[in-house]
Amino acid sequence: MRFYPVRILLSLAVVGVATWVSYGILHVNATTAGFLYLLLILIVASTWGFWEAAAFSVTASFLFNFYFFPPVGTLTIADPQNSVALFTFLFVSLIASRLSTKARRRAQDAVERQQDIERLYTFSRSILLIGTAEPFQNQLVRKLADVFEVNSVTLYDLRSGEFFRAGPSDLEAMDVKLRESAAHGTVFSDDKANWMVTAVRLGAEPIASLGLQGTKMADSTVQGIANLVAIGLERARAQDLAHQVEVAQQSERLRSTLIDAMAHEFKTPLTSIKAATTMLLANPGQPAESRMEMIKVADEEAERLRKLIDNTIEMARLDTAHIEIKPELADVRMIIDETVAAMKPELGKRPIEIDAGGQIHEIAVDCRLIKLAIKQLLDNALKYSPEDTPLRIRAHRVADDAVIEITDYGNGIPAQEQHRIFDRFYRSPSVQQQIPGSGLGLTIARSIARAHQGDLMVTSRSGETTFRLTVPILNKGGRTWAQGAS
Repeated sequence: MRFYPVRILLSLAVVGVATWVSYGILHVNATTAGFLYLLLILIVASTWGFWEAAAFSVTASFLFNFYFFPPVGTLTIADPQNSVALFTFLFVSLIASRLSTKARRRAQDAVERQQDIERLYTFSRSILLIGTAEPFQNQLVRKLADVFEVNSVTLYDLRSGEFFRAGPSDLEAMDVKLRESAAHGTVFSDDKANWMVTAVRLGAEPIASLGLQGTKMADSTVQGIANLVAIGLERARAQDLAHQVEVAQQSERLRSTLIDAMAHEFKTPLTSIKAATTMLLANPGQPAESRMEMIKVADEEAERLRKLIDNTIEMARLDTAHIEIKPELADVRMIIDETVAAMKPELGKRPIEIDAGGQIHEIAVDCRLIKLAIKQLLDNALKYSPEDTPLRIRAHRVADDAVIEITDYGNGIPAQEQHRIFDRFYRSPSVQQQIPGSGLGLTIARSIARAHQGDLMVTSRSGETTFRLTVPILNKGGRTWAQGAS
């Protein structure tokens, strides 16, 4: 219960003014004056508190006796009944002050509890909305400081041994106490400095400790915060474990997919090489022209096999690591022609329409990666369009972007799947069993485009699908990515 001298002086001033009005202006009788005093005592008690109302009551008793009980103007009470009335008035006024103060305090406590409940609810919702842009603990302490308006929050995570802080001030001096609280579940507090340290438990086991500074809180509220923090930390840990499991599963799936792809893709050149060497070994005396033909076949297929190995390794690296760009100036038409030539065995007799006019002369890109991206798009077009339909490759400039478009005339991609085809391993259920593939090609092509600060998009309808690979002419640092005519 706090003591406010200024409020007591104000209450004395109020009783003086009330007496002057009642006696000097209105000339009311003792009964009316007594009721007026009681009314004002209740108002003072409910507004300020007990000490102010008590001072009012004692002062009002003396003034009541002096101005309203005969003989007026003295503190003597002639009638014994008036003495009983005066002491009864004083007793009732003090009891009323006490009861009114308790009622006011209960109302304030109820309001504070309601506010604490609302803040705990807001904090619990904030925990559920925490994203993955930065460590969970950093976001947690910031939201705690914001919701409960504390000067400083420090969280010590026992599992990692790290401190996470938020707020304009800090509790670095309390690091030892935070460690001890997390290790043994102890609680520390300092009312003068207005800080406290409490353990964060999951069940009976402490998993962290929490330091709060700047706002006095009820123990139940602090315990509620600690419980929510424990739930949040455990939720974050469960999400991390789930993510690790998912990464492990995807890595295993990627490994299996690449092994299957290698077995499938390597079979043709290995078969050709084996056939050539078998014929050479079986007929060592055959004419030189025939031997050279077999050696040439083996050499070409060995080169094809080398490219397959390089591409397979590149696919795995691009899917699991940061893509390092080594830009060099190159002609767009040359990049397209070399990619098409390298895919001649896959393209076979498929008509290829190439439109790479004079809008872009040269672009500064990592040629090897751009060729790999175009190869993935061409391979995708080959799989999902009829053999007798052409493929169209167009290179042009749109505003500040160099654009390479690859169009096929297949069945198209359903609208509901167009936003998912770039997801790793995703393949449409309608073709998953009919058309071989790993679900990695489009993901890799888009990764390459974005590594060049560009993008890969798709527009599709029944009978026509176009993938647009864009490369900005100017990158974020202001260097030229593409050079050509406007």
